[in-house]
Formats: sequence, structure tokens, C-alpha cells
Amino acid sequence: MPAWRTSVSLLSAGLLLILLPAMFLWRAADPVWRWTLPAGVLPPPVPADNPITTAKVELGRRLFYDADLSANGTMSCATCHEQKHAFADGNRTHPGVTDEPARRNVPGLANVAWFTPLMFTDPANTTLEAQAASPVFGIRPVEMGMAGREAEIGARLGRDDCYQAMFARAFPETGGRIDFANVARALASFERTLVSHGSAWDRQQLSPDAKAGSTPFARDCAACHSGPHFTDLAMHRLGAADPALADQGLFEKTGIDADRGKFRTPSLRNVTLTGPWWHDGSSRSLEDAIARHGLTYEPAEVNHLIAFLDSLSDPEFIRRKSLAMPDEACGKPL
Repeated sequence: MPAWRTSVSLLSAGLLLILLPAMFLWRAADPVWRWTLPAGVLPPPVPADNPITTAKVELGRRLFYDADLSANGTMSCATCHEQKHAFADGNRTHPGVTDEPARRNVPGLANVAWFTPLMFTDPANTTLEAQAASPVFGIRPVEMGMAGREAEIGARLGRDDCYQAMFARAFPETGGRIDFANVARALASFERTLVSHGSAWDRQQLSPDAKAGSTPFARDCAACHSGPHFTDLAMHRLGAADPALADQGLFEKTGIDADRGKFRTPSLRNVTLTGPWWHDGSSRSLEDAIARHGLTYEPAEVNHLIAFLDSLSDPEFIRRKSLAMPDEACGKPL
């Protein structure tokens, strides 16, 4: 073989050796996300401008547990949304970084990908990407305390070489830009994987007490706690409006008097894990939460109803390793 052909062949082989790893990393880093869902459960809607990928989910998972998204580095999304509580937190309310008292109970996040609206009282907040700004930048009350400091988020995360690599894999179309817009897209992608369909109710394995409780539930509760997520996602008020209350619910957004005291129906999935209950966490027991609906039951009926509610809890969901704080990133321990 002529020397020049040998040289060209060696050069081509060398280039191939250089390019193949890069091609492999490109393919491995950003595959389309593959949903693992039970039969009959369709994937949730995903915005066209934020297709879900493995790289975004991995980045979003790390960000979900990163306190650098808060003003003083003490509060992450997971501070309030703890996996062991089905991504609620077990407290009546949770103060923010300034210790300002919170107004509302932390909701669980099971199957939040299918929810719209996403907030207790804001019908305009309809995407997880938009919702992410509320705890980070909100001022009524202050939660993570980053209002007016959006650019600081990119600067903090950008000092981490691993974050640089993760953003580059997750967002090649923006050159791996590290800013809050991409942070929100990654968080939303991870939150869409908080899928919970492993309860006894899902498996059709109700205990005798839970079966008995399904009757009053269907009669008295299912009109609002409806569908596979046990919420109609609509705004309701129980009882008469009280203009003296500090939290006027939907009225604070609309200014319409008829909206006083209206709040979005919470999902009942994992409800026995997400207490205390009510929009302000003021019900310390499910017995109290049930009584506040104005219904009268015999003690045995209450027990049966609670057994049914317990059948909506998913023990695998609160132990699933892929939803927990990651042990490492970029091959290094966190």
C-alpha cells in the first residue's frame, strides 16, 4: 500500500477513535425518556419546548436536592418535599429562609405531572416549569428567598464543573446555558417522574375494611376527589365564606367575592403519608379532616373510610431509589 494511503488510513482511524467516544456520549447522554407506566395509564403531557430526556431528569433530580437554589444555602425543594412523606413534609406549614411563617400546607407531589392547575389558588399556574419560580422567587411568603437574585443562581451552579457538564448534556440546544430557565426545565422534568401507581387500590387488593370504606367514599367524596388522581383539580369552598380569615384563597387572585375561601381539591394519593391536612395543615388527624366536611358517620364508618384512604398509599413510591437524593454526580460522591 502506498505510504500516503497508509497515512490517510491511520489519520482516519485516529479521527474515528476521537469521534466515537464523543458520538457515544452524545447518544448516551440525551436519549428520549422511556416511561414505565401501568397498563391503561398514558404518559403525562409534556411541553413541546421542554421534551423530557434522561439527561434533564438526572440534572433535575440533583437540583431538586440542592440548597444552592435558596438565598442562604439552607433550603432545597426537598427540604419541604421529603420523599418519606410522599414529597410533603409532615408539618402544618414550613417557614422559608427568613423564618417568615408559611401560609399553606406543603402538598405531596405524587403524579403532579398530570395536574393543572398546580397551586392551591392560582388557576393560571399550569406548568411545572412556571411553578418552579413560585418557591424560589416568591415573596408572599418568602420561601427560598431568591427574589431579585436570579442571575446568582447561574453563577453559583456554574462554579461546579459537574454542573457545567450536566447542563451541557441536558441542554445542547442552548449550549449548556446555566440559568434559571434551564433550572426550571430540569426540575420540571424530574418532577414528571414522581409517578405513584403502586397502592393497594391500584393493585385491586383492598382489605375488607377498605372495601367497606369505598362505599361512603363513592357516595360522599368522589364527586370532588375524582378520577385516577382523586382530585377534580377544581376550586371549592367548604362551608360559608369568612371575610375575616387571613387566607381568602382564590379570591386573592380573582377579586371575585364568590371565590372567597375556595381552594383546589387536593389529591388523595398517599394521603395517609402527607398529613397534617387541609390547605393550612390545621387538621392534625384524618378523623378531623373528614369531620370538617360536614358529614356525619358512625365510628365504624370513619374507620372504614380511613382504611380506604390508606389503600391509596404507595409504599414503593417513598422508597424508590431513583427519586431519592443522588449519591453521586459525574462519577463523584455528592
